[in-house]
Amino acid sequence: MFASCADPKTLEGLAWLICYLGSGKHVLFYLSFGTVLLLLAITAPAALLFGFGGAMASRSRIAPLRWFGKTYTSMVRGVPDIIFFLFVPIALDQGFEWLRAQVFCDPGAPIRQGNEFVVCAAAKLPLSTAPQWIHQIYGVTLAVIAFAIVFGAFAANVLYGAMNAVPRAQIETAEAYGMSPGQVNRRILIPQMWTYALPGLANLWMILIKATPLLFVLGVEDIVYWARELGSAKTSAYSYPHPDWRLYYFLGILVFYLLMTWISERVFRRIRTRLSAGQATLAGEAMRKAPA
Repeated sequence: MFASCADPKTLEGLAWLICYLGSGKHVLFYLSFGTVLLLLAITAPAALLFGFGGAMASRSRIAPLRWFGKTYTSMVRGVPDIIFFLFVPIALDQGFEWLRAQVFCDPGAPIRQGNEFVVCAAAKLPLSTAPQWIHQIYGVTLAVIAFAIVFGAFAANVLYGAMNAVPRAQIETAEAYGMSPGQVNRRILIPQMWTYALPGLANLWMILIKATPLLFVLGVEDIVYWARELGSAKTSAYSYPHPDWRLYYFLGILVFYLLMTWISERVFRRIRTRLSAGQATLAGEAMRKAPA
């Protein structure tokens, strides 16, 4: 905040706007874009890990593991995303607090009191004395886990289909050369499946980008929260009174997501080009026929 912004009532025109956009709450608004990018940077590999595990489990020769993989994929994909986004953070939060209650609380005090889940203050997560940024990090962590579980199930379905798309003849040839199942997976199946999985994973990434506003539902102060907070009408009781400007804030968010989509499309196009080079796929055939 500039020294000239100390008394907003004395400002007019461009000076007022500069001080308004540089206020403390606007800085938090700008930082919330970083929260969205951080969520994407952590959730994407975590969901891919969940998906890879689910796909491999679905192909396992061990029946219980195969049942678990198929159940995970079918159950999560069959339930509305918003249900999991609300259920998983609450379940994890109460699970963590229950474990802490076994250590820090009176064992004789009931945790379930009717429909209420109540633990002592020492078992709360985060502690009431913790700074606000701790609460934010905790909320984002629960959100990342929820996103990873949900999108991991979709990724598992994509990867499972990609693994089945790898020509069976190549796998049989590897087996004929004496490769073990683990060697076949590492040297033949997994390296080649990415060409088939990439279109589905790219689509899943776009859906993940569009799902990030659900952070607002989980109580995280994200870009949607601040756009609604800053854009709503402010009376003269505030330092910077203004009418309802939410339209302009949400237009800014729209531009942000369109830019993210534009960049993502070009990144995936480059990845697809590199993965398809030399592959026995339609994309690889198209590259071979393309003029030099």
